[in-house]
Amino acid sequence: MPMLRILHAADFHLDSPFAGLTPEQAQRRRGEQRELLEDLAALARAEQAELVLLPGDLLDGDRFYPETAQALTRALGSIPCPVLLSPGNHDFFSPQSVYAALTWPENVHVFSSGELERFDLPELNCAVWGRAFTAPREDTSPLAGFSAPRDGALHIGCLHGDTTGGTDYAPISPEDMAQSGLTYLALGHIHQYSGLQKAGGTYWAYPGCPQGRGFDETGEKGVLLVDVDEGSVSTRFVPLARRRYEILSVDLTGEESALGAIEAALPPNTQDHIYRILLTGEGETPDLASLERALSGRFYGLTLRDHTRLPRDLWRRREEDTLTGLFLREMQSLCEQEPDNEVYQLAVRFGLAALEGGEDAAL
Repeated sequence: MPMLRILHAADFHLDSPFAGLTPEQAQRRRGEQRELLEDLAALARAEQAELVLLPGDLLDGDRFYPETAQALTRALGSIPCPVLLSPGNHDFFSPQSVYAALTWPENVHVFSSGELERFDLPELNCAVWGRAFTAPREDTSPLAGFSAPRDGALHIGCLHGDTTGGTDYAPISPEDMAQSGLTYLALGHIHQYSGLQKAGGTYWAYPGCPQGRGFDETGEKGVLLVDVDEGSVSTRFVPLARRRYEILSVDLTGEESALGAIEAALPPNTQDHIYRILLTGEGETPDLASLERALSGRFYGLTLRDHTRLPRDLWRRREEDTLTGLFLREMQSLCEQEPDNEVYQLAVRFGLAALEGGEDAAL
């Protein structure tokens, strides 16, 4: 059997709301999502993919922009090989869904049944087994009781489902995969790249989402190129994201300048990415507003969080025969019991500011 090259991508979540960004940035991000479709098509052509598998959540819901539908059919139709799509829990198939409403290019096949269907590709000596979510939640395994026939064809799966167990998002167990007889199972649903896994004789993987949408989806995001050759499978992760979400911790202990400490910790080329910077360590309350003004031009998006602790020297004032001393004596025991409790840390800072007539501490 000659080698088969598959491009495996999932979980685009097109037309996501991007609620954490400004309306203008959110609109731009949705446009960039549509551009990812063109990037996918270009990659399929450049790598000479013979089959593209899209196992679900291509869309974020049943509402979509007309320009997204146009971008979707145009990009997938430009791919010079079959494209097979299995709707997921966010974009489940129904008579009202985009999958039923659109006229798809001839090279695109959308699995529309809740039961496993076989789609034959005789020119590749290959059969792809897929199915659609037909509701937002489904608590049975799509591979329960399934075993691919031994008919000389290469049997591939294209499914949206959850391998973590105990969920109602089409749970798929290692036992299900091992008895399926599939050579490769292309999965969607989990937004982190899983690496190539194996259950029995079946290889499987999640590519993760091709672009993060929040700080729970940090780092490089992309798609998988999968080579199937004489029963063996290899994968190559290809980054596709134009913007990344990143979380960076900066310790301010002993630093004279919070801004200087942050600038020293920054990697190069942050201007296209969205960062959350956590300020940690021991020191005075950082002025987040002024830091954001100084730094915002270096990022596509920036949020700052103060996780610092009060300086030890401050507690020496607990011996004062003043209201401030009494307040610090009461708060010290709480802070010692839970040194990382941010509420206690803020309570001390605001309490001192109120007692001594200072300005409000910066949040």
